[in-house]
Amino acid sequence: QIITIARQYGSGGKTVGRMLAKRLGIPCYGREIIDMASEESGIHPALFQDERVKRGFFARLKNGAYKEGGAVSPESADFVKDDNLFQLQAGVIRHLAEEGPCVIIGRCADHVLRERNDVVRVFVYANDAFCLQEAMKVNSLPENEVRALIARKDAYRARYYEYYTGKKWNDARNYDLCLNSAKLGFDGTAEAILAYCELCGKFQNEQP
Repeated sequence: QIITIARQYGSGGKTVGRMLAKRLGIPCYGREIIDMASEESGIHPALFQDERVKRGFFARLKNGAYKEGGAVSPESADFVKDDNLFQLQAGVIRHLAEEGPCVIIGRCADHVLRERNDVVRVFVYANDAFCLQEAMKVNSLPENEVRALIARKDAYRARYYEYYTGKKWNDARNYDLCLNSAKLGFDGTAEAILAYCELCGKFQNEQP
């Protein structure tokens, strides 16, 4: 199975994804997708927006910008525009899914792979205190600045998701499994996902 993980900043979704991949012996992809899209297209990785969209009037009006298809050619004036850069990343995500089981973190992968029936879509969240505690471990900033960083990161991810999918990022209906890492811990969250995958595989195998 392919596991996609959307996550609040500080909830440990990326950590859980790496743990899952290690336990299952499969690859895990996050920012690596930008590097792959950059290498394939020849576009410098700095031009790729990391799960955020530029603020602007038309960006606020446009939701569900991602359409199944492909990126435009390098000769096009739109080649380095944000929507095409997302298409390049989506192409990498689809290719990785075709290659075999993997864990994909963020980047609207749950939506990009929505037509596949072998994908388990997970959303990892936690309460404010837990996210702050975890974020403080990796950010040498005052507490009030880390709080602001968390709010900003989550706002970026929510807007990015809504812009490209037309859906709310934290809507449970977009996912198969929503897990509170503050209650389960990272190990428990990974175990819950593994258990769910096992149940899904067993259920599918038992279908007539």
